[in-house]
Amino acid sequence: MNRAAATAAPAMPGAEELARVSDELGHDAPALTAWALGLGQRLGLRAIVTTNFRPFEAVILHMACRVQPDVPVVWMDSGYNTAATYQFADALTRQLGLNLHAYLPRRTRAHREALEGPAPALDDPRHAAFTEEVKLEPFARALREMAPRIWLTALRASDSDERARMQPVSLNPDGLIKVAPLLHWSAKDLHAYCQTHGLPNNFDYFDPTKAEERRECGLHLAH
Repeated sequence: MNRAAATAAPAMPGAEELARVSDELGHDAPALTAWALGLGQRLGLRAIVTTNFRPFEAVILHMACRVQPDVPVVWMDSGYNTAATYQFADALTRQLGLNLHAYLPRRTRAHREALEGPAPALDDPRHAAFTEEVKLEPFARALREMAPRIWLTALRASDSDERARMQPVSLNPDGLIKVAPLLHWSAKDLHAYCQTHGLPNNFDYFDPTKAEERRECGLHLAH
């Protein structure tokens, strides 16, 4: 056997392989989480988990940390979260020992509001620029700085029409393998998992870039 071939790094899975994994593990969240993090470990590729500490976010974080306790957890902290969300983030970070990386906008909320006022409403023409500043640019910065190849996210099909059309495993425009282990889970499933594992929850959550349920903020459309 050629020595170069024998020592060559394993190849990234192709579209067919990702589709197969999606079909086989798409309804088994713990197994899909373990597959995604195991793939990163085998190939020497960084995996990240993103969170916004909304309701039931403890589930994906707990699943991921059981497989890889030091997995980087990326939070795009817009600065507009509720007090309860910040308290929940701190409590869950302590409970699970999260390797948390918070990415904030270039300007603080106080700075932005001093110049432009409160967060614009959805029908305000400034809303797109607001979303770019407080969520999309921080995420793009996280991708540049952390250079992940595997991205675990807690998105669910019931969140929006766009998410209902997604697959549990896909290759996104950035070249990231995007994995959504909880895509097919219901709120009842998530609640049961939290109860079983003694996980806290947070229902006092508001995202001004979405402002209403079943609306995309743009993050999962761009990435």
